[in-house]
Amino acid sequence: MASLRCTRVSRSIQACRKKQHNAAGIRFLSTTPTPTPTPSPRDASSSNPQPQVFRHVAPLREYRRHLLFSKRTVGLVPTMGALHQGHAALVRHAAADNTDVLVTIYVNPTQFGLNEDLASYPKTWDADMRVLAELNQELASAGQGRVTAVFAPSTQTMYPTLPPDSSIPGVGSFVEIRPLGQLLEGASRPVFFRGVATVCMKLFNICTPDRVYFGQKDIQQTRVISRLIKDFHLDMHLRVVPTSREPDGLALSSRNVYLGARRRNLGIVLNQALRKAELQYKNGMRLRNDVLWPAFDHGNQTLLVQEELEPSKRALFELDYISLTDPDTMEEIDQIDDARGAILSGAVKMLPVEEPQEGEDLGQLDAEGHQVPVRLIDNIVLDPMR
Repeated sequence: MASLRCTRVSRSIQACRKKQHNAAGIRFLSTTPTPTPTPSPRDASSSNPQPQVFRHVAPLREYRRHLLFSKRTVGLVPTMGALHQGHAALVRHAAADNTDVLVTIYVNPTQFGLNEDLASYPKTWDADMRVLAELNQELASAGQGRVTAVFAPSTQTMYPTLPPDSSIPGVGSFVEIRPLGQLLEGASRPVFFRGVATVCMKLFNICTPDRVYFGQKDIQQTRVISRLIKDFHLDMHLRVVPTSREPDGLALSSRNVYLGARRRNLGIVLNQALRKAELQYKNGMRLRNDVLWPAFDHGNQTLLVQEELEPSKRALFELDYISLTDPDTMEEIDQIDDARGAILSGAVKMLPVEEPQEGEDLGQLDAEGHQVPVRLIDNIVLDPMR
């Protein structure tokens, strides 16, 4: 069944779950990481808050071999930089489970479509390194693992044979997870999960972590990574960390810097809609339409209110989809199985504001000084009832 789409709609924090495996076999972590005993004493040098930066593969592999022979464990946190508190939560969980945390900072071009915001994606290297140094000071005080290495390769290093290609079908060496990667986000962004799976396979092969850490906000991505690990027999474990949110419920994202005040105030519409669908499930609704209609209604009503405002005051948006899917395959379902639960997810595009006023906060602009359309995603896992 095709995902539901609409042309017109077109801190509520999610209840924390204890560590558990869901129907998809993915381990979800609680909001607060629980430190585990480390297998060996840390070097005295590990108290240095600055991690070692690697740009090339061979030196990083040599470093990783040293850790392996020293019986140390590695938790990998892949990022595209522009680090925020969501990334910090991933690092804290990785440091609780491992002696060493390896953070990758690389804006991967193959997961951006030809007309997407690759050129304007925020790049904040100095700020990112300060974030990691501050995290290391915090982790040292807690006696946990450290961010001991950062891998920040060039695109030539990551794609050594041919320049990266975001066209379809494209030229190059790619990893695709079908049909999972063509659903939902993959339907709206056709090359996205091909790029994600490809770059993650490269990073996993280079870094050979014991565990990898991803946020629940990108729920479909966690399913793609889980399938990648299983189908290619990769010797690592996936850990999924709860979504980090603003007090009003907006999921943290590096792209939020583009929103500005007007769009930021409306950005919570997606989370609000999903919460209304979640309430239907908690109230005993199991049929698809019974669960989802309040979400669509909330989106429609919110958009109507905005359309009635003067252009200089409103913020318009388009809803790409609101979805109710199987927790493993991410395929649409007509009825929720109490033994399996389901996933509510959605995506909304916040459009550039009209008639911006002098001095108005428009968020970060692109290189030409224009507003950037901002795509926001969110999800709620409906836990099994038995």
